[in-house]
Amino acid sequence: MPVPLIQQYRIASYITKQKLRGQKRYPLVLMLEPLFRCNLACAGCGKIEHPEEILDKSLSVEECLAAVDECGAPVVSIAGGEPLLHKEMAQIVVGIIRRKKFVYLCTNGLLLKKHLADYTPSPYLTFSIHLDGNRERHDALVCRQGVFDLAVDAIKSANQRGFRVTINSTLYEGVSAQEAAEFFDFAMGLGIEGVTIAPGFSYERASQQDVFLQRTASKQLFRDIFTLAKRRKWKFNHTKLYLNFLAGNQDYQCTPWGNPTRNIFGWQRPCYLLQEGGYASSFRELIEETDWDRYGTGRNPKCAQCMLHSGFEPSAVNDMLTHPLKALWVSLRGPRTSGPMAPDFSESEEAGVGCQVSGVREKQKS
Repeated sequence: MPVPLIQQYRIASYITKQKLRGQKRYPLVLMLEPLFRCNLACAGCGKIEHPEEILDKSLSVEECLAAVDECGAPVVSIAGGEPLLHKEMAQIVVGIIRRKKFVYLCTNGLLLKKHLADYTPSPYLTFSIHLDGNRERHDALVCRQGVFDLAVDAIKSANQRGFRVTINSTLYEGVSAQEAAEFFDFAMGLGIEGVTIAPGFSYERASQQDVFLQRTASKQLFRDIFTLAKRRKWKFNHTKLYLNFLAGNQDYQCTPWGNPTRNIFGWQRPCYLLQEGGYASSFRELIEETDWDRYGTGRNPKCAQCMLHSGFEPSAVNDMLTHPLKALWVSLRGPRTSGPMAPDFSESEEAGVGCQVSGVREKQKS
């Protein structure tokens, strides 16, 4: 099972409490970015395009833990930049674990072996290593040779020391289903807990814009991948309904508040990938004063191609709780890989409709 039962139980309990309180918008995962500086210059990321005075800034231990407390999400994903460049990262992680939050420390792996001794294996701590495909493709995307091998070596070392380890993989233009399948076979052989997958989304500051998949191409790619998956034992760190969404069998509107972002500028509006709404000074301000109806498929052209888990996994989680029988059916059968795809939201259909999972439309055949 990709995610331990204790984590599933804690998250389910948290969601149930939010539902009982009548909360319509609540976070599942806090995206914490303590710094933007990185030791790589990946083609699909633009964080290091910020000026030096911004790259020199970082959140303090106190600011990070205050964001965790303020948000209240049961899971914290620490990203960047490269988090292991933060001199107090180990203290930040310890503080979050003490709060009984599940931490996913996202890293490119280059510094992981050097810093493993700074951490203690815990069910609350997972190292999420970025690997965007096989050796040739990953090294091309990160624009440096040898990174794949260093990351794989770090994965093996973390596993040997008893840490929870996952792989975070983004699929970009040009990858085939067969190539992805071979990579997933390799990843499972490393003994990792699971793989987080998503189609690459056009991050505005990225230096290369031709590497991102379009929505229809993404759906067909995942259908082809899931066809091959029927003969494999891959483990993905996602709900089955999110995987079903990736395969184009149903359409969700995003719930960007499900994965709010806190970085050196504040609470980012509306999400991890877009900065259109500026920054809120508090989590409460983010939730209550953001015009959420401006964002999502059919509402904002910048959202048109997005299928990223940070916006759609929370929608799938809500749908799973609302329609458990449907979730069970998809879990038993897997995503459908043929037949018509569910239509995307259109602007006319979206008019006056909030970003709620009640707007889910499904077109699924057995």
